[in-house]
Amino acid sequence: MGLRDKLIDAKVKSVEETLAPELQQSISLDTRPGSQIYLEAEYTARAILETLSEANLTITQLKAPVVVESLKTPDQVVNIELETLLGDKAPILKALRKLPIPAIGEIIDKLESELERAITPLLEGGAKLAGLDLGKDSGGLNSAGYVYIGEDPDSQDGFDVENEDGQRENTTVKLSVEDIEELL
Repeated sequence: MGLRDKLIDAKVKSVEETLAPELQQSISLDTRPGSQIYLEAEYTARAILETLSEANLTITQLKAPVVVESLKTPDQVVNIELETLLGDKAPILKALRKLPIPAIGEIIDKLESELERAITPLLEGGAKLAGLDLGKDSGGLNSAGYVYIGEDPDSQDGFDVENEDGQRENTTVKLSVEDIEELL
């Protein structure tokens, strides 16, 4: 039953309920297509639907997963550990210390000290990690997230909008009182 038919039924019920009981049996309202009641219901239904189509509806509740299409970051400055920079030299220095050469320990200590002094400026921000340029279509981006209006579900696990029941439960659109006044 559409809006027009519901309006016809409402008109018939209102006439029947306002008539004296003895007249209710004797009156028959014409509700056929083209009748006054039918046309009034048709025009009223169209006016209501046109007005609703012009209404601003407000989303008052929404919980939905989000698809991130791409993610780009600038190059990132990276700190480097001293042991990393000394990496291949440490075993050599250790082996040299074991050589039976007089004062080799002092020489190695000075060499290590100079290496550390030369390397120290590179420890903070001494390298760059190339920026990320990932896209969902290239298969390099797998992400999860959610958007919400209303109460924060705390996690995407807090809602499921894969089926109609979940969509109905987690989405609400309302016609606000302020918007109704504009439509009158």
